Amino acid sequence: MTTTHTGPFPAAPTTIVRRGHIDLAVFETGDPAGTPVLLVHGWPDTHLLWNRVAEHLGTRHRVIAFDNRGAGASTVPAAVDSYRVEELAADILAVVEALSPDRPVHILGHDWGSVVGWELVATPGTADRIASFTSVSGPNLDFLGAYLRGPFSFARLRGAVTQGVASSYTAAFRVPGLADPVLRALSTRWPRFLSLFDGLDPALVHTAPTLREDMLNGLALYRANIGVRLRRPRPRRVELPVRLIVSTGDRAVRPVVNDEAPRWVPDLTRIEIAAGHWSPISHSVELAQLTADFIAEIARRGAGRDAAREAR
Repeated sequence: MTTTHTGPFPAAPTTIVRRGHIDLAVFETGDPAGTPVLLVHGWPDTHLLWNRVAEHLGTRHRVIAFDNRGAGASTVPAAVDSYRVEELAADILAVVEALSPDRPVHILGHDWGSVVGWELVATPGTADRIASFTSVSGPNLDFLGAYLRGPFSFARLRGAVTQGVASSYTAAFRVPGLADPVLRALSTRWPRFLSLFDGLDPALVHTAPTLREDMLNGLALYRANIGVRLRRPRPRRVELPVRLIVSTGDRAVRPVVNDEAPRWVPDLTRIEIAAGHWSPISHSVELAQLTADFIAEIARRGAGRDAAREAR
């Protein structure tokens, strides 16, 4: 397992953002004067997931990443309810307000970082703080719940079965203690596991020394959110620009989970890449470029609106 410090982020947090009793360890790299981009990781990762993406984005952007609650150098709350996506979305907003109070931030989320990003951009009042959201391999749980409860069709049934099979591991994750022995063993072989699961070069997998604890603590995400959101979904309209980067070879999150999104997101673009689940490692250049292109597009739109207002 690779635990030595490497990559663009500093070894120690750049700053600590406190929200209530939670301390969030924040790491910065890139151009301090550039457009701010906040990278949000999922399970069982830390900010180190973004090493290669940050190297490419950092040439022209201010890159901010942080360890989610329950991971890395951030606080580990004990209560399962503390891991509700509403709480993690509020953590993101706290980081945004602390690190970029005068300039909206672009969000790039992966896995649970994307799930939480969806919650954030659906929350009223965030449009003036978030400039755009790029989602990678993490569904909007409310959209997915609405899709599963939609009008019957064989296509919808196939989609539900396909994702159900892909998500079958989450049933074990939601039973306290059931998956712990397997995860403890996996934590010592994680780069090798990702090589088998996703075809990654193990040398590219940089893990935190807290990986075993992060794996076990992060199971609370599954217990706090999946059941309630899929049983009682509350899909909300998202007014921000959203880009879906769909990894067609993702064995955990199948493309069907995004089928409901066009109903609720007027400003939505979808791009497919031939990647597996851990695309921030395997397709870092492509993800960085797609994100940078989206940020540039949002800037052009803003300039166009400003020019139109001046012309009136």
